[in-house]
Amino acid sequence: MENSPSKQLSFFEKLTQTIGSTPLPPTEESLALRILVQALVIVGIIATDVAAETQMSLWAIPLSIVGATWSWYRRNYRNITIKFFLALGMLVVLFVFLINLAQNSNDTRLALAGLLIQLQVLHSFDLPRRKDLGYSMVIGLILLGVAGTVSQTLVFALWLFLFLAIALPTLVLDYRSRLGLKAVDQQFFKQFSLSSRSSSPLSLRRLVWILGITVGLGLTIFAIMPRFPGYQLQTFPMSSPVDADSQRFDNQNRNILNPGYARNGQEKGGQGLGKGTSPTEGKGQVDPTYYYGFNDKINQNLRGQMEPKIVLRIRSQAPGFWQALSFDKYTGQRWEISGDKKLQMLERDPWSPRFYLSPPSTYMNTKRVIQSYTAVADLPNVIPSLFAPKYLYFPAKEIGQDPQKNLRSPIGLLEGLTYTVISEVPERDRTKLRKVVTDYSEQIKKLYLQIPPQIAEKVRQKTLELLAKSEKPLESVYEKALFLAQELKQKYRLQPDLPFFDDAEDLVTSFLFKHEGGYPDHFSTTLTIMLRSIGIPARLTVGFGQGQFNPFTGFYIVKNTDAYALTEVYFPHVGWYSFDPIPGHDLIPPSFEEDQTFSVLKQFWNWIAGWLPSPIANFLAILWTKVLGGFFSFLLWLWHFISGSLIGVFVGLVLTIIVGFLGWLGWGQLATLGYRRRLAKLPPMARLYEQMLGVLKEKGYPKHPAQTPLEYVQVSRQHQSSEQADIIEEISQAYVSWRYGENPQNLDYLKQQFQALMRSLKRGKSSS
Repeated sequence: MENSPSKQLSFFEKLTQTIGSTPLPPTEESLALRILVQALVIVGIIATDVAAETQMSLWAIPLSIVGATWSWYRRNYRNITIKFFLALGMLVVLFVFLINLAQNSNDTRLALAGLLIQLQVLHSFDLPRRKDLGYSMVIGLILLGVAGTVSQTLVFALWLFLFLAIALPTLVLDYRSRLGLKAVDQQFFKQFSLSSRSSSPLSLRRLVWILGITVGLGLTIFAIMPRFPGYQLQTFPMSSPVDADSQRFDNQNRNILNPGYARNGQEKGGQGLGKGTSPTEGKGQVDPTYYYGFNDKINQNLRGQMEPKIVLRIRSQAPGFWQALSFDKYTGQRWEISGDKKLQMLERDPWSPRFYLSPPSTYMNTKRVIQSYTAVADLPNVIPSLFAPKYLYFPAKEIGQDPQKNLRSPIGLLEGLTYTVISEVPERDRTKLRKVVTDYSEQIKKLYLQIPPQIAEKVRQKTLELLAKSEKPLESVYEKALFLAQELKQKYRLQPDLPFFDDAEDLVTSFLFKHEGGYPDHFSTTLTIMLRSIGIPARLTVGFGQGQFNPFTGFYIVKNTDAYALTEVYFPHVGWYSFDPIPGHDLIPPSFEEDQTFSVLKQFWNWIAGWLPSPIANFLAILWTKVLGGFFSFLLWLWHFISGSLIGVFVGLVLTIIVGFLGWLGWGQLATLGYRRRLAKLPPMARLYEQMLGVLKEKGYPKHPAQTPLEYVQVSRQHQSSEQADIIEEISQAYVSWRYGENPQNLDYLKQQFQALMRSLKRGKSSS
């Protein structure tokens, strides 16, 4: 027992001696490589910050710089103590990450990005080896990828370009370090200048050329790359700038909160919910910011225009009309929602962010379309979505659903709020819709055939008069709705200077018989009432048009001025289908049938066509539609076939191998043809010398660009027989004499020698 302490001490002494005698791993001595790797990490952190609108870079960048500086000066030490503290720090970071993950379980991208940034800061204090720098490079690349998935604007492209510009010299230095080349820093700082004419891969001119080629190829591939539907995972983004989970509907007040309407129907300054300029009834001005249609009662005796402002960014698998509210009761100048106060409260499970919305049943084929909405500006508390929503991922404990199945949030859609909708969108099969039997229920007739009695007969006669102009009998509801919408587009005009309606004046009769037109939404109101007048159930639906699709970010950019109203017609056992009678709009709103597969090319073509004369643009448009359009359609069909089954995958693999082999053969032929054309342009002596170098290169003995012809001769004597080396020297001496001394040479003799060299090389290969 008395000897055990000495033995224990001896053991630790031996352990210390063993650790001390273990040689240190080789360290990375390139300061330039370390600086560039640190720059890559900084760009990745800033790109994540910019894309996610966070402030992680405020502390992470200076700390990582301090850590990288410490690592440089302590690279030749074991740093056991600092490793111990770094291990503790990683445990703390893991604990913080798990907390953030629990709080943001619906969108883990930023939580993972925060974990990577925190780990990188800790990792920066221990970077002795090149492999450690490689980990930092990978972290910077992952952060850039996270920023790309979070970004909703083109600002990310600037950081992507900067990352690429830094990555090129970084990869070159990393490769030189792997090869064990010394004096990398001196070569880097010496050759990285505009005045350098060095052929080194580190020269600025060469790096600029490589960067330009890379960016050009990348943009070309990006332009022709198909845009296939995303969202293959079942975790969807959902967030709120405030604690929306604690918000619930007030039992006394469940109104729609539209700040654009004046308080209690009066001008700004009265009592009520709103604070805008639009009264809920009577004459008034349109609020310049908020669309007047997002309210429980919409007043169509308003005049003026909104000022354009981006309000939503939407990522969706298909375009469409992002509908928000539907109205059933028409009062002459207003629309209302019957039973608006009778909201059905929908609560989600505490362990799931998903609301189940029970979409209407239909015998039409449906397609699941996933949409994620981000509010760029404050909006009313209605929830836009594609028809018909089945699941809603929304940051609130409860939502409301009125009798028209409109979705309502307990709070407004605040700037920065994100939610996701999964809709089962029915296809628009015109053949089936034309055959739908009009066996309407009493409830449908009561709600969607309502018309003020004083205008019913007058509107009905006008509707029948328009239908009578059809060249063929219109028997189905679908054909009548389509024809009337087209007639309104063609025979009535937009009236931007429309006067106010009198108090007792009806909008529809004024539109049809007095002004022969009106505001855009007046067209939809008129179509809805005309359809009702002939016994076709219809309602007015307001929402946002699809907006401007940005093919570079994949988002639909929606402005407040994209909001408008259209008409929805009810088909028994099928559901509601939209018709748009507004001039300048498509007769039928876009749906999942619209294809964005090659949207970047379409945008590029639209830009080019705007600069070309009309005849040339029309000719190229025909060429695009008939030839290129057919080619891209074939590629799209081929992709769906390949990805649709195991047989398709097998066929795809076979085609890939065949195309790869043919491409390899074609590239070889093109290279040979280019080589021959280049030789044909050379003087005879230079051509003979280049032919000799080409043959020797094929045999595995290439000439380095830095070698002179005579230096190459000396090297060739180490690998060739004396006979072959003599011929090589003879042709090389003749080339030098011709090239630098302008002395004529006996080309016939030299060609004979070259043939002898080829025969000798061939015999050598055969014998081997």
